[in-house]
Amino acid sequence: MPETANSRLDRVVAQLRLYEHPLLNFSARAKGEGVEVVIKFKDETMPVHTYYFDLHPRDLDDPQFEWSFQRQLYDALHDYFVEMFIRTPQDRADRQRKGL
Repeated sequence: MPETANSRLDRVVAQLRLYEHPLLNFSARAKGEGVEVVIKFKDETMPVHTYYFDLHPRDLDDPQFEWSFQRQLYDALHDYFVEMFIRTPQDRADRQRKGL
């Protein structure tokens, strides 16, 4: 892995250490010239998918990285929790089947 990719990964890992969540674990791994952030549900007995999002080199090299990273992390958390719904009002067939 090139030195730049290592330093980018180290930067993300350092940021992730600043976040602690009671339900989620965070990790990161190099992905090409960027970094992939991994969000996993702590209780592995729950059938919940793992969420991944990419950080591109331009974002990782930005002087305001810490702020943009927080925004991207919070956006990803929002998306992840929304994707966890097992039923929504849009699931009309399921609602009809269950008499809801």
